[in-house]
Amino acid sequence: MPEKFRFEPTNINELKDQYDVIIIGSGSTGLVGALQAHELGLKPVILEKMDKTGGNTMRASSGMNAAETNVQLHHGVVDSYEEFFAETLKGGGDMNDKELLGYFSSHAALAIDWLADHNIRLDDITITGGMSKMRTHRPASMAPIGAFLVTELLKQVQAQAIPLFTGVTVKKLNKDASGTVTSVGAVLPNGDKMTINGGAVILATGGFGANPTMIEEYRPDLKGYKTTNQPGATGDGLSLATDAGAALVQMDQIQVHPTVQQDNPHAFLIGEAVRGEGAILVNAQGSRFVNELNTRKVVSNAITDLPEHGAYLILDQGIRSRVKAIEFYDSIGLVVTGATVDELAGKLNMDAATLTATVSTWNTAVADHNDQEFGRTTGMDRDIANGPFFAIHIAPAVHYTMGGVKANHLTQVIGTDGQVINGLFAGGEVVGGLHGNNRIGGNSIAETVIFGRQAGEQVFNYINKQK
Repeated sequence: MPEKFRFEPTNINELKDQYDVIIIGSGSTGLVGALQAHELGLKPVILEKMDKTGGNTMRASSGMNAAETNVQLHHGVVDSYEEFFAETLKGGGDMNDKELLGYFSSHAALAIDWLADHNIRLDDITITGGMSKMRTHRPASMAPIGAFLVTELLKQVQAQAIPLFTGVTVKKLNKDASGTVTSVGAVLPNGDKMTINGGAVILATGGFGANPTMIEEYRPDLKGYKTTNQPGATGDGLSLATDAGAALVQMDQIQVHPTVQQDNPHAFLIGEAVRGEGAILVNAQGSRFVNELNTRKVVSNAITDLPEHGAYLILDQGIRSRVKAIEFYDSIGLVVTGATVDELAGKLNMDAATLTATVSTWNTAVADHNDQEFGRTTGMDRDIANGPFFAIHIAPAVHYTMGGVKANHLTQVIGTDGQVINGLFAGGEVVGGLHGNNRIGGNSIAETVIFGRQAGEQVFNYINKQK
């Protein structure tokens, strides 16, 4: 068995006061941006405030959306950029920034190819809510996308000797007299302060889903909600950007993910791939109540509207074998198991006849490919008939912040005066506008790779123009 990869951050004593590009954040956006910049001949540095690398990317589970890929064709799926664009726009309530969305939908397939060129292969596909076709790419092992992607990117970062420092918190973006960002003020792990100069800065700091004060400021109705976010997702990049004169957009657009297991102090996101591979949702009585693969906003609202404000994912061994993350969920005690549907109902304190009838009706809908109850048309490739049977208790939780820094498709940050802030670039969840009022599952990972690459490329162009 191959030895498990362990990434070692660069020793803090090696931190220099000058780099070509300073990248703040070590999630997928930052790692991809660093690799792309490095491959174009720049000398990047990655600064991560947390002790752990990977940011929220580590918690992503379903996959990476892209249209018109060779992987889709190998699976018999014919897709188009136009459909991808239209469904993302519809899913976002027509509030998406169309410039960002146009670049995103037409460059996702190239991002899949870029990963493959780096021996990071996403050769399997599934589907998420709001999509009509299987365009959610994932590893052939069906492992959760996040940890897989971060691990593979870190291998590349390590192989290329790109410096990555943990425990370094950037407190300020410094500008010169012309308003160009030229350096950052940082606090080192030992508390010392340091100015690090750079030809450009890339904000890859993620969103603010783990900042309850900021969540409440923009969405008082979400006060008290648990979050799926890692502790470092506190909106630091937004504060850095606004202090440097950046504009913010759609800050009240905060996504609540419908399926989060939160009976323990720590909330665990149950990825959309579980439903995409065929699971259904039932209420406390054992009855379905929603099209499980409608948009996250619709499904979350349907669960919240239930008297118990929670529901159960119901699946069988056939579905479980298609989503490897369920092995992890089971290993930490989140999965209830029954040899039969009746036994499962008993463990959930449900009426066995009701749950059995619900599953039977669903299996008929799958066989006929006609969900007469709720009009579901996707994620119907397999029924729930092969025991043992499983249930996971879920409820909605804060998941993703669609609002953020205003940036264009070149990843250039836009100031409150409508002008580009020279030397400052941003990509990933820190940027607002791409997703409108609802992010489609699988689009966040795509965003990190697409705009991480773009940031690396555009910083290269920018720095060369300064010479």
